[in-house]
This record gives sequence, C-alpha cells and structure tokens, in this order.
Amino acid sequence: MPNVLIVDDDPAILEILGAYLRAEGHTVLEAGDGWQARELLPRADVAVLDWMLPGVSGVDLAREVRAGGSSLPILMLTARGEEEDKLRGLDGGADDYVVKPFSPREVVARVRALLRRVGVADVLVSGGLRIDLRARAASLNGAALELSKLEFDLLSALAQHAGMAWPRERLLERVWGSDYLGTERVVDVHITALRRKLGDTSDTPRFIETVRGVGYRFRED
Repeated sequence: MPNVLIVDDDPAILEILGAYLRAEGHTVLEAGDGWQARELLPRADVAVLDWMLPGVSGVDLAREVRAGGSSLPILMLTARGEEEDKLRGLDGGADDYVVKPFSPREVVARVRALLRRVGVADVLVSGGLRIDLRARAASLNGAALELSKLEFDLLSALAQHAGMAWPRERLLERVWGSDYLGTERVVDVHITALRRKLGDTSDTPRFIETVRGVGYRFRED
C-alpha cells in the first residue's frame, strides 16, 4: 500500500490519523514540523499537511513540492475556514482541503480519493514498460519481467516519482527499510541488475538515469 505522510505539530492528530490510516493498510510516516517533513517527502505517495507548522508552513511545503515538478497528491489540514484561505491553499499546490475539527474517516476517504485520482497503487506505464503495483508485476513491450522483490520495490519507488532524483540513502530507507545495516553500494548493485533486465544502460538510459553525486531518477515519459 502507498506511504502516507502526516505532518502536524499536534501529537494527538498524528496518533489518531496514523491509527486510522494504518487500519486502512497504509504505511504511515509522521512529522511534527516542516523540517522533518522535508526529509520524509521523497518517501511519500501522498502528503497530509497542516497549514500552520513550526519552521516551514504546510502551504510553503506544498509550493516547494510543486516548484520541484512533483505531482505528489497533497491534502491540506487547517483551522482556517474562510473561502479566501481555502483558495490560497489550493493555489499553493494542495489538491484538497479539510477544515479542523474533522472526522478521521473523512480524511481517510479523501486520501483514498486522491490516490485513486492519480493512479497510485494501480498501473504505471512508460515507454513500453508496464508496472502493475497491485499485482506486483512488470512487463516490457508485452513480455513479463522476472524481478526479485527488491528489484520490483526499487523500480516502483522510482517510477511512482518520475523525474525526481532519489539519493541512495533515501532509496535504502524506502526499499530496504530504516533498520538496514548495509552500505549504499547495495543500491548500485540492484540498479545494475534492474537495468540489465530492462535492456537499459547507464550511458543511454531509457528508464533509469544516474544523477551524479546524488543517486538515481526515473525518466519522465
């Protein structure tokens, strides 16, 4: 299931929304301020941002996400109910808006709708490559790809955020988990194996580009 990032400086909101979203089957990432949120955003498939946050506001975070070219679905949480404030949030890059106090079930339903709207947890297609996230299956030009679990997780993480540069350490956290004790070299090894199966090369990549000094990026179709 997709990763849902919740950003709010109220621990009670983090706790209750986290519980509801985990019950839905999601992996939940939590941050209490804008600085923590910046660190976690590359791992998120959808973000639930509070408007007012210590450090960096939710609206500013949404603007940063959009300025970077990401289409990450964003749901804004706020105590502001005026029409002008709603428009400011949407103009800043939010896809949807919920005013506090809210029902946790409503937030879960809106997150589900955002994910459905952008096709997350469904099928990704790019240049003859088809990735079915629900079935955990991939094919290239109609031929099935025999991918290991780690290779599939690595490919789907990159493809779900096409155009975004992933540092190796972020890929380690996303695919191998935060408790993995190995080195970043394992990412390079699996990228090489994945490229071989995709018929890709580092010099003229069709799908996975090397971002020198950073990590890797899935090319936008």
